[in-house]
Amino acid sequence: MKQFSFLPIILFVLLLPACKPGYDKVTGQMKAMENRLYGPGTTSFDKVKGDSLMTLYQKFIDRFPKDTLTPSVVFKMANLAVNLGHADTAILFFDRYIKDYPEGPKAEVCLFFKAFVYENNLQDFDKAKELYLLFLEKYPDSEFADDAQVALNNLGKSPDQFFMEFEAKRKADSMQKADSLAGLAVRKKKSR
Repeated sequence: MKQFSFLPIILFVLLLPACKPGYDKVTGQMKAMENRLYGPGTTSFDKVKGDSLMTLYQKFIDRFPKDTLTPSVVFKMANLAVNLGHADTAILFFDRYIKDYPEGPKAEVCLFFKAFVYENNLQDFDKAKELYLLFLEKYPDSEFADDAQVALNNLGKSPDQFFMEFEAKRKADSMQKADSLAGLAVRKKKSR
């Protein structure tokens, strides 16, 4: 009877090393593909390599969902999807990170980038506004808070509208500065 109680332990010990080579192989492939895609010698973004890397990321996430490296891979997958123009996939993986790792170091960035994708890739300004507002509510002290506010202020504006508003503000600021300097000169003259 005692020999049967050791059977699960013996099987576990024998099968444990079999898991490691698969892990090492996938992580090695991911690292090699990342170096080929983003390495110092690359001059342009290769979509074919990007698609291959997404496949490797997905393989890793599926095979090792509880691994400590998985949150980082989920985040990389979302960003790579943005770069490849796969907005829906990017949102899916930003959502996955936010849901599965709400306290993770990239959760706030995922929410910001999700809003960014809705705004810039999908042109869904209502959803982008909702997400930027949620971002500002949840992360008011984030380094991206100012960017989120600027995005909200300019949501849906064409480059021409943005440029015209920028120029109008610049002119108004110049006029205000000129008026301020003129008032200073008048006060100096009176004080003499």
